[in-house]
Amino acid sequence: MSKNKLVQGYEVVIGFETHAQLSTQSKIFSRAPTAFGAEPNTQACAVDLALPGTLPVMNKGAVERAIEFGLAIGSHISPKSIFARKNYFYPDLPKGYQISQFEIPVVVGGEVEFFLGDEKKTVRLVRAHLEEDAGKSLHEDFIGQSGIDLNRAGTPLLEIVTEPDIRSSDEAVAYAKELHKIVTWIGICDGNMQEGSFRCDANVSVRRPGEPLGTRREIKNLNSFKFMQQAIDYEVRWQIEQIEDGHAIQQATVLFDPDTGETRAMRTKEDAADYRYFPDPDLPPLVIADEWVQRVKAAMTELPRTMAARFVADYGLPEYDATTLTQSKAMAAYFEAAAKACGQAKLVSNWVMGEVSRRLNSSEASIETTPVSATQLAALITRIADGTISNNAAKQVFEVLWSGEATEVDAVIEAKGLKQMNDSGALEKIIDEVIAANADNVAQYKAGKEKAFNALVGQIMKASKGKANPGQVNELLKQKLA
Repeated sequence: MSKNKLVQGYEVVIGFETHAQLSTQSKIFSRAPTAFGAEPNTQACAVDLALPGTLPVMNKGAVERAIEFGLAIGSHISPKSIFARKNYFYPDLPKGYQISQFEIPVVVGGEVEFFLGDEKKTVRLVRAHLEEDAGKSLHEDFIGQSGIDLNRAGTPLLEIVTEPDIRSSDEAVAYAKELHKIVTWIGICDGNMQEGSFRCDANVSVRRPGEPLGTRREIKNLNSFKFMQQAIDYEVRWQIEQIEDGHAIQQATVLFDPDTGETRAMRTKEDAADYRYFPDPDLPPLVIADEWVQRVKAAMTELPRTMAARFVADYGLPEYDATTLTQSKAMAAYFEAAAKACGQAKLVSNWVMGEVSRRLNSSEASIETTPVSATQLAALITRIADGTISNNAAKQVFEVLWSGEATEVDAVIEAKGLKQMNDSGALEKIIDEVIAANADNVAQYKAGKEKAFNALVGQIMKASKGKANPGQVNELLKQKLA
């Protein structure tokens, strides 16, 4: 592990809790739909409204998604887990409690690995448990009053909790991005942060190196990576200033205000005891047989880290390339299709991570909408590899393909006259002429000056209008001057 970065002589300690909304069609304990953006209270049935006499029934799809997550991060899947009532009073919680899991969660342990720059980091998970979402109080639309929308009540969530392993805001954002990648890759969550499908809470504390953990403050509902970074940075500075001024940090729940860039306390924090957890009498224990886990495992898609390891083994890519290319399923598929078609994996990797990504980023597009298909890229790379065109000429061809003016690589090479001159007879003639016209450079080269050789190569490339194959030029020129 690297030395942790200190902020003004303090070590930053961060733990994360993330609520991932599971991609089921219906709620965790009822058949009401979970689609986003419906009119208030049109997607809440009798169970969600907590009408007397209603009983919760477990959604099997939510359990399967929890199992998939556990398998994806190498966790233990509990053969038996318990649902508990977490009691608190809030207007958007009609039952007066939220059904969650307390002592025995469905997923225990596991870890998330990611790169920060080119350094590998690992964050250990404590647990991931199933629970239902609460409704929402709306304060904007009603003057002096609040509206209650229960569409979200009962939406299935997986709450993913880390150990306090994170040591900087950069690391926190990198962890959150990696977790976001995993849940969207395996398809258990759509990852839409604007709609609240992926919400993060950061527990932040500071301490002098070697001292026990400081008092933490929890920043709630961070719904963008940018705000996450700003909120943690502000909170760290604030806590250090408080301690330096001789004040003790009070455990609290805080909100981040993007307009001011500050965090402010919402309430002093409850501990688990304040929620009076007890097993829910309406729900039997959740029993997950090993056969069920094996069935889910067999149906799962190849995981990003497994795919990255395969790219290293099968295509000889560096680990950094393999990790970068598996940032999304679509990018990995694009790379693999092109690499298989032309057999030049490292060149394909360089182009996908370089030219293709650069253009996608500048137009804020995703690889699914790229105007240059994997087949076209493979055809272009084949022409670089077989010496038909130089790397510079390839960039010109790529430009034409990207703009949509043409679709055939060979046709563009022909039309723009970009072919390298591979006819050694014509090339020898140019080389002879350049040698004859540059006697002083020839003499300097023979006296051991390498620069003189490069000057001759430059003259030959110029005389061939850039179409000579540089490798062939070097070889023939060396022979002639020997």
